[in-house]
Amino acid sequence: MFKFKQFSIEQDRCAMKIGTDGVLLGAWAPIDNNPFSVLDIGTGTGIIALMLSQRSNAQQIDALEIDDEAYEQAVDNFENSPWSDRLFCFHAGLDEFVEEPEDEYDLIVSNPPFYTDDYKSENEQRDIARFADAMPFEDLVEAADLLLSENGVFAVIIPFKEEGNFMALAKEYELYPIKITRVKGTPTTEIKRSLLAFSRKENATVLTNELIIETARHVYTPEYIELTKDFYLKM
Repeated sequence: MFKFKQFSIEQDRCAMKIGTDGVLLGAWAPIDNNPFSVLDIGTGTGIIALMLSQRSNAQQIDALEIDDEAYEQAVDNFENSPWSDRLFCFHAGLDEFVEEPEDEYDLIVSNPPFYTDDYKSENEQRDIARFADAMPFEDLVEAADLLLSENGVFAVIIPFKEEGNFMALAKEYELYPIKITRVKGTPTTEIKRSLLAFSRKENATVLTNELIIETARHVYTPEYIELTKDFYLKM
């Protein structure tokens, strides 16, 4: 079990365990538009949906998970949280979910699978969680366009090397960046991840910054502590 300040997560049945990416997106995703409804695409353990339950007053927090085991685990984690009345998990793939959209969402988040390299492991469940062919970026952006409310925000975390490609895709669907944070593990390492937030309105200025996680092993930067202190027990 992974304990946070206000909730705990079981992850023994999930291929993708809790990692920095999910926590970053859950803590970073913009909620300035005071979302009423939230959708977490590919929820896994449910970590991002749970973090947004803690951070926001959203009354409808839906999550989507295709994997049987991860779906059941997310449901359990939701039910055991303080916000069980606001959380709901759909057991479906993105393609099924968008066939008959019933709702629009004020915030859509996703920590999508993105290992596009050619190798696969022997573990099919883990491969689905990790490889982009299970949910191509094109499908994700198209779904966001279909499901996002007029004043909604769409936020993702992806590899930095995919940033240009993802931004171009979003622009095709008239989704425009409002906030970009590029993440480095330490001051001397290369940029590893991009946190991207989009809206339907083209913005003259895009809030762009860089986030460094630690200066030495387990010596976290003030910026990272500020971002995650409401969640991690030892921050």
